[in-house]
Amino acid sequence: MTDPAALDEPAADYEKVMRVHAAAGAVFDAVTTTRGLTAWWARAAGSGGSGGELQFWMNAPEPLTIRVDRATRPTSVAWTVLDCPFLPEWVGTRPRFTIVPFGAGECELQFRHRGLTARLDCIEMCTRGWDHFLTSLRSHVEAGRGSPVGSEGDRARRAAERAG
Repeated sequence: MTDPAALDEPAADYEKVMRVHAAAGAVFDAVTTTRGLTAWWARAAGSGGSGGELQFWMNAPEPLTIRVDRATRPTSVAWTVLDCPFLPEWVGTRPRFTIVPFGAGECELQFRHRGLTARLDCIEMCTRGWDHFLTSLRSHVEAGRGSPVGSEGDRARRAAERAG
């Protein structure tokens, strides 16, 4: 349960910044194509272009549905969560990917999930999840080996969380 006192304080969004040893275009493709998204996050369907919608199948029969508000190659992708039957707190939150190129083979990924704050009951679980999946994104674009939902790496992460 969310601490009522926390509702009076400004809440910081989940953010993560990381250097990626891959071209900005490769990172952009990984967050806008169903093939790329499936390789690092979860099975995906739909359109990752501006105005499109994406569906993601996590560990529930109903998909997470996201509207692609903006996809500007190769520097930014903005989403709004439209429906999340297994985590209703996410509805209306807005994940953002900002990709800053540093040359032909390197960039910085700045990720911010607007609305994913300590005010949400899921903050600890969601923070651990995003930490894992953003690292999975980096592994996918750098080495072709992501750890999406259901992968060996994801199962190991979940088992470790249950154990301790």
